[in-house]
Amino acid sequence: MIDVTERDEVAVITISRPEKLNALTSAMRADLAAAVREHGKSARGVVVTGTGRAFSAGEDLHEAVGKSLVAEVETFHDMTRAVLETQVPVVAAVNGLAVGGAAEWTLCFDLRLGTPEAGYFLPENHLGLSISNASSYLLPRLVGARALRLVLDSTRVTAAKAHALGLLDEIVAPEALLDTAVARVRHWTAPGTATPVHLALLRPSLEEVERAFRAETEAAVQVEESGIAQAGMSRFVNRGDRSDRD
Repeated sequence: MIDVTERDEVAVITISRPEKLNALTSAMRADLAAAVREHGKSARGVVVTGTGRAFSAGEDLHEAVGKSLVAEVETFHDMTRAVLETQVPVVAAVNGLAVGGAAEWTLCFDLRLGTPEAGYFLPENHLGLSISNASSYLLPRLVGARALRLVLDSTRVTAAKAHALGLLDEIVAPEALLDTAVARVRHWTAPGTATPVHLALLRPSLEEVERAFRAETEAAVQVEESGIAQAGMSRFVNRGDRSDRD
């Protein structure tokens, strides 16, 4: 369900579970972190995209019911950690809706390209869940004080609004999405560039990210122990609504 190909010395990691809107199982999250780490050492850069209508519907809540929320959150954290540990550019090619933990994962990427069909949706608050991926640090870094409303409102954001907010850096035609992402990586890593140095200087602070991870893990403990997390996931699964996956 995770496919990796190479285009012009750039690794393209594709989340390929379109029948489930690319919802991420725990195994898929581990595979994504491993793929970023592996290809971040050998390729000129990494591009991550999805198959079909969605970039990713986030956590597969049908699989998560009954599991430890803290353990689930930690797997999302490691996806973000994997990106920030690389010394090459990592680009999100957001082909469709990005939900919950998958949307939050893109916040640490060096570039977020989207099509007009792309969008962002952070439903955790109204599902009784807590945010992850160091988004408590990364989201305000991108959108400022508007981060609080994005989380508390739990409403979908169109590609145009995501671009205006700074969640997307550019909007490109669907047929040009991957070519544009790969070309940007190649431009940034042309011979003689000092890109690794500038990634280290300008990326989010790993120290601050790890601090956010710890706070978000504690938040996960709180919503799990209160019972609202499992209740929210059970409500979601029992109503059979596939549109609000976190």
